[in-house]
Amino acid sequence: MQHRTSKSLIFILALLVIFCPLGIDLYLPAFVDMQKALSVSEAKIQQTVSVYMLAVGLGQLIAGPLADKYGRKPIAISGITLFTFGAVLATLAQTWEWIMIARILQGLGACATFVSAFAIVRDSFGHRGSGQMITYLNGIVCFIPALAPIFGAWLTVEFSWRSNFAFLSIFAILGLIVIFLMFRETKPEESIYQGHILDFRRFKPMLSSSKFMFNASITMVCMSAMLVFVVGAPGWIMSHLNMPMSDFTLWFAINAAISIISSFIAPQFIKRNSRRALQFGLTLFCGAGVISFALPQTDVITYMLPMYVASIGFAFTLGAAAGNALAEFPKQAGTASALIGLMQMSGAGLLAVVTQPLGIIAPWQLALHLIMAIPFLLLLFSRYRYTLHSTA
Repeated sequence: MQHRTSKSLIFILALLVIFCPLGIDLYLPAFVDMQKALSVSEAKIQQTVSVYMLAVGLGQLIAGPLADKYGRKPIAISGITLFTFGAVLATLAQTWEWIMIARILQGLGACATFVSAFAIVRDSFGHRGSGQMITYLNGIVCFIPALAPIFGAWLTVEFSWRSNFAFLSIFAILGLIVIFLMFRETKPEESIYQGHILDFRRFKPMLSSSKFMFNASITMVCMSAMLVFVVGAPGWIMSHLNMPMSDFTLWFAINAAISIISSFIAPQFIKRNSRRALQFGLTLFCGAGVISFALPQTDVITYMLPMYVASIGFAFTLGAAAGNALAEFPKQAGTASALIGLMQMSGAGLLAVVTQPLGIIAPWQLALHLIMAIPFLLLLFSRYRYTLHSTA
């Protein structure tokens, strides 16, 4: 295991993890304009996020093992290159169908950067430091929903919705140069890789580990709520509540600011006692769902206030759960990271899709996903808590 905690390594990690959220949050304010320009429904524009998340998750089934075989750097470079192609295609696309193809390419690219980042964290910070670093990275990632919608709104107003994807193209090219020049490989020499890339039996140790599945499932359920919020917020705030784009970006930015602060406080609690941090985070998360159901959903305040509480809970939950899930697989960090990524992205996306046919309003759909974490919270207070989540 390597112990490189230099500023350059943290910068590299931050760069790799922001590709995924940037590919979503930047163009959220452009939803209405895209819907009009492409002459499609709001649901179809929302699907551009869902298919992106699905690609991010499923792609990791291959990206993870590849990272264990060839190293983190080649996979990261390949992913950024694919992301660039997808962004360029989206910039030029004239139909919704081509936008969807472009989003799939972007998602596959983002999945490679995502799994590479998680594997690098496990390589460089080990069991005890992984949870804390993941939470710090989450804090950095939270700058994206704080700043990206504001910048995306400006781009949309000044240059049209296509400029959002043009910016992503430029950002990806610069990121490619940085990774190529600055990043040094972290893959351990004893990293385990056996069999064919498509031999999914390599995931069996993780699937048979109750600790891994419990903690990874928590990240999946919590991520589904965040996805439902991100996809539903533009339509609910700008279309249903008839609020301007500037108000949407303001409420979104406040939520991101809360997430940032929480994500830089949470690691200290995770370091002291990971299980208690997780219990606290899930309590807030589930409580926010109950509050959302109890409040009359007639204005933006009753929609956003429970989300602010959930965002604090998410900050405590993500690092504690993901760090514990990775703890038992130091020699298969890429593969383990890939399975977590699959559950976080594709699993969360499928959960979100399952609740769409219910036809409930956006705040209640969000609340439903928030309270899905209640069974995990109850298990954390049961006699099984010691085997499901260690405190180290």
